[in-house]
Amino acid sequence: MRTPKLRHLAGLTAVLVIELAQLPGAHAAPVDQAATRHVVQPGQSIQAAVDAAEPGDTIEIRPGTYRENLQITTDRLTLVGAGESTVLSPAAKPSANACGEAGHGICVTGTAEDPVSDVRIGSLKVTGFAKNGIWGSGTDRMTVRNTTTEDNGQQGMGQEMSTRGTFVDNVSRNNKQSGVFLANTIDAEGGATEALGTLVAGNQLSGNRTGVVVRRLRDLSVEGNTITANCAGVFIVGDESTPRAGDLNVRHNSVYENNAYCAATDRLPFIQGAGIVLTGTEGTRVTGNQVNDNVGTSPMSGGIVLFTSVVGAPNAKNAISRNVMSGNKPADLADRDKGPDNTFTDNVCELSAPTGRC
Repeated sequence: MRTPKLRHLAGLTAVLVIELAQLPGAHAAPVDQAATRHVVQPGQSIQAAVDAAEPGDTIEIRPGTYRENLQITTDRLTLVGAGESTVLSPAAKPSANACGEAGHGICVTGTAEDPVSDVRIGSLKVTGFAKNGIWGSGTDRMTVRNTTTEDNGQQGMGQEMSTRGTFVDNVSRNNKQSGVFLANTIDAEGGATEALGTLVAGNQLSGNRTGVVVRRLRDLSVEGNTITANCAGVFIVGDESTPRAGDLNVRHNSVYENNAYCAATDRLPFIQGAGIVLTGTEGTRVTGNQVNDNVGTSPMSGGIVLFTSVVGAPNAKNAISRNVMSGNKPADLADRDKGPDNTFTDNVCELSAPTGRC
């Protein structure tokens, strides 16, 4: 494995930052004094490079197929490939680490009290894992960009117990559950937590059970995504817990023809033809979306749908505005739980239930 050192560049950068810090009002950012670029060739181990890396290092993965599960616990690590020609897929025997034991492809793992911060993943294809393609747990500022997650057994990519995540310009397709899945925590009950501006933007999400799921979170944006050919486009999920899920933005997405059929589970009826669904949330702003031709006969079918949560909690104080909807059935805009203080303004649609929402 070739690991050319960039210490002389880091030293020059440190000098420059010190000089800038001496200017009035300047605040110097921390500098990694010995950043290293580790280059991994086909046949070599990515995990070995990860294990050897220090905070601030970059792991550059050359085109090829790498069969392993990656466990990342180092702050400020960058993992970058060469696009879809750099492929991470399962080995016949999972890697001997926590990520391999869990069945995920790439795991970035800290704790809620001591998160792993500023890990960046980009320009890879992660495919065929039994569970999640890319999964962050206990992270802060994890970024996944220009990456494809495909044909994974649960989520394409996502995070829990995490803040300030960025999922931008990715392709997540044909995963058994969500293209992007974001939650407070996956294995405990509790109220919504603050995502602190987590962003899901510019992604292409298709062929999954659901394009995007946001569960029991606050302060997050889902914007500018293209979401099609799933059973459902966007699910914003809350319940009666305190604090309530909500204070979210769902805006400027193109959500169309999410008409695949997904069978009922022990918690949900069958899903088909669901565009944007709110269940048990408050203070969510659904604005400026194009929602077209989502057609089905599920209780959640339709363009933009407000539906009582699985435990019977209504939606409240949500603002549905300036969306353009057509061809959704049984309705473009459906308020099926009639929770308090939801508002519907300046929407363009052909049919609403009840009438008068367009």
